Amino acid sequence: MYSKNAIVRQIRRKPAYAVIPVAVIVVLYLFIFGGLFGSGNNGGVSSRKGNKYSYSKKGRGWFSSNRDSVILRNLPKNHISHYDLNQLTTSPDALINKEQILILTPMSKFLPKYWENLNKLSYDHSLIELGFIIPRTLEGDETLQSLESAIKKSLKDSPQNKFKKITILRQDSDSLKSQKEKDRHALSVQKERRSMMALARNSLVFTTLSPYTSWCLWLDADIVETKPTLLQDLIAHDKPIISANVYQRYIDESTKKESIRPYDFNNWVESEEGLALAKTLKDDEIIVEGYAEMATYRPLMAHFYDSNADEHTEMALDGVGGGAVLVKADVHRDGAMFPSFPFYHLIETEGFAKMAKRLGYEVFGLPNYLVYHYNE
Repeated sequence: MYSKNAIVRQIRRKPAYAVIPVAVIVVLYLFIFGGLFGSGNNGGVSSRKGNKYSYSKKGRGWFSSNRDSVILRNLPKNHISHYDLNQLTTSPDALINKEQILILTPMSKFLPKYWENLNKLSYDHSLIELGFIIPRTLEGDETLQSLESAIKKSLKDSPQNKFKKITILRQDSDSLKSQKEKDRHALSVQKERRSMMALARNSLVFTTLSPYTSWCLWLDADIVETKPTLLQDLIAHDKPIISANVYQRYIDESTKKESIRPYDFNNWVESEEGLALAKTLKDDEIIVEGYAEMATYRPLMAHFYDSNADEHTEMALDGVGGGAVLVKADVHRDGAMFPSFPFYHLIETEGFAKMAKRLGYEVFGLPNYLVYHYNE
């Protein structure tokens, strides 16, 4: 049909006049919005701007999907963090330097006095992180509920004293069924029990240790009484590893009065008899301290307490317990862990001390500085 419109007549005579502009528009659209020519093979890295990463979502036009967008869509910008561990300090003036501390506690039962004592520590709570690991048992379930309730109550009653961060892990390895004192301290279960404890401790420290942690305090869940200045007192010695002396309050039956007695015998100095005993053992056998059946005659720090002496007197050690032990975080970062296997015939905390010494770190104890264990 004849059309009176001049533009229509022109398009019918020369269709290229219509096709070319449309094609140009499509090409420009794909070039600007489709990202066909913008990404190249550099994976989103712009060489013109000094290899700066770009996390903006890349499109690929109408007919293809960008698989990377599934990942990039959920990533916050600037999500790469940089830490210079050379700037991390561990000094006697930790509080002044705002050095952060990680307090680590394997917990099979919850004792309110432990939590109360922990909250009384005078070190700035905003610089303290807490880490707990709890066994997957019925008793562990009850412990978890009690711990969470105590945390919530503390946050409600004194929010100004809240800790920087609290992490609670559920143990992914086995634990003893009975946590009664007489059962867990039986010589026959020591290798099994302490192997389980070592696995739990390793899981706890290597899960919670952060790039800004300067110090780690291993504090047993049974420690119910310490000085509020516990952290400052131990830090002041500026040692790679230093242990307090764990005692226990009890009622003396002969006098009917409260007294104290040594509790933790895992803080010791190696002896010739201990070394000789080790030579007689098979590779998979361990020495555990504090049992008459295994006489090592090692000097035990628990027996060196002098109430009239300076509480900051230091004593070089070869083995440590886990009651209240302060460790510079770099000791763990360098690979010192808690062997769950016989390591020079030692295991768990005593094996940790041996491993740290093999790495070149010194181990010390404070025989006159007491912390107190719960009396069952």
